[in-house]
Parts: sequence; structure tokens; C-alpha cells
Amino acid sequence: MAAKRAERLVNLVIALLGTRQYVSAAKIRATVPGYEPDDGTERADEAFKRMFERDKAELREIGVPLETGRTSVFDTEDGYRIARAEYELPEITLTGEEAAAVGLALRLWQSAQLAGAAQSALVKLRAAGVEVDQSRGIPIQPRLDAGEPAFEPCYAAARDRRVLTFDYRRPDADKASRRRVQPWGVVAWHGRWYLVGHDLERAAPRVFRLSRVTGTPKASGPAGAFEPPADLDLAAVVAGQEAREEHLVIVRARPGTAIGLRRHAEPLGSAEDGDDRLQVRTTEPWSLADQLAAYGPDVLVEAPQRMREAVVERLTRLAALDGRA
Repeated sequence: MAAKRAERLVNLVIALLGTRQYVSAAKIRATVPGYEPDDGTERADEAFKRMFERDKAELREIGVPLETGRTSVFDTEDGYRIARAEYELPEITLTGEEAAAVGLALRLWQSAQLAGAAQSALVKLRAAGVEVDQSRGIPIQPRLDAGEPAFEPCYAAARDRRVLTFDYRRPDADKASRRRVQPWGVVAWHGRWYLVGHDLERAAPRVFRLSRVTGTPKASGPAGAFEPPADLDLAAVVAGQEAREEHLVIVRARPGTAIGLRRHAEPLGSAEDGDDRLQVRTTEPWSLADQLAAYGPDVLVEAPQRMREAVVERLTRLAALDGRA
């Protein structure tokens, strides 16, 4: 929406909220800034009528209760007003736990794109007499944030319904590939951010982990170019995509090492050399390969061979980088 039109709509709402009587179109034209002035010409009259009809439709579409009627029997034409009782929000009341949850949610959104919306919500709650303390109430700190570099452009493209182009590197690929997507939304699932949308080249829905997007995604084309499915559940789509085949990985770990790995591994006893044998289950083998490589010489992959090769490849790449440094 153009800035001038938005300003005119705000002026119209303020004018119609400020009176209990029905206001005629002629008076609206004379008092609300932004409308075509009455210069006595037919062209100006037609321009005002078209503009005013669009504005009325816009207000009703966004839920403003615009009423049409006459204040008295002596009125010769219909006028307009906004039903204040239906327009205003009811009194906002939150329990202590609910207010604390709101404070927790405000701490969650740390990106520039969402910080403004979060602070706006906070201001509105305080204006309604609800004090939200962001620093106390729930003794936990949310671990999710929108720190992914690709978050803001993906979020904005999904919000505006614009086609998004970006480079995406799959964990089993040597280089990134170009993707063109109609973004349906961005959602957090199991501690990670995902983009869900319709892949135009593959003509099918796809899920993209934002941490695997390289560079800055670019939006193109007009806003409102597509509509997501009516019954879309972003989290369910991601859950279905991520619930892949489970892989069993057998590793050896030196005693007293790889504590993080042991938390979700099943012990298989000791190997002949004294190392601990562990069995790890995963649906994300390439993510596990990154984790295993991080343990360096403390962990050795026994099986499967593909996982062993993946870890060796990562360690070889790290060694080459260290040599260049």
C-alpha cells in the first residue's frame, strides 16, 4: 500500500471514530486530507468517488466496522461512521504467568525484522495497563533466535508473498545449487529455522534449513504473487520432511571423552584396546558427521563405511585449512 493511501485511510478512520453521527461523503471529502478537492469539475467528482469507494472496501476488508446510515429523517443522503464499540479492543487482562510468557516471547525475537513488531506489541500492552517484565517471571532463557543471516530476507519474502531466489547447499553436495521458491513461511523446529515453500524448478513443496542457505536470498516480482495452501501447517511439513530413515552409527570413543555424544548414544561395551564402543541413532547423518569430526582423535567411526568416509573428508578439509593458515 502506498504511503499516501495509508495516511489517507488513517485520517478517515480517525475522522469517523471522532463522531457518533453519520458523516456524509461530501463532508468527508472536505475534512479528510488526501481526497480530490472539489473544484466543481466532473473529473474531480469521479476521482473522489472512485477513491472513496476503494477506501471503504479496504477498511471493511481489514475488519473495520464501517456503518452506513442516516442520523435523522431529514438527511437526504447516507453517511458513514465507525462503530466504536465494535472497533476497540476489549480490556486486556493477563495472569502473571501469561505476562511472563509474553516477556519470554519478546526476548525470543532478536532480529531487526521482528524487533519492531515485538516492541510495538509491548507498547500496546503497556498502553492497555498490562506491565510485561521481560527480565523475570520464567527462569529460562529461550535458545531460539533469528540469528540466521538468511532469516530476515526469507521472512520478508514469505510475508509479502514474493518469489525468493537463493543458493542452497545440501549436506551431501560439494557445492550450492540455485533455488527459486514461492516461500510459504519460516518456522522453528527442534532448535533450527526452516523455510517451507513451493520449489518452482522441482514443482513440489520443499523444506530448506536456513543454516544451509549461502549468501543473501533475493526476492523478486510483485507482492501477493501466490497464496500458500489454506490448510498449511508449517511445523507439520518440516516434521514430515525431517523424519527420514534412521541410521545406526557405531563409533569408538576414548574413556572420559565425547561427553555430549554419550548423552544420546547407547553403550555397547569396551573394545579390545580399551575404548568405549557406542551406538548412535540419527536421521541426519551429515550433521552427525560434523559432530564426530569435531571430536578429532577422541572418536573413531567403525561403521557404516559411508559415515567413516564423511568424517575423514571433513578432517582432511580442516587439516588443509590449517596448513594454509
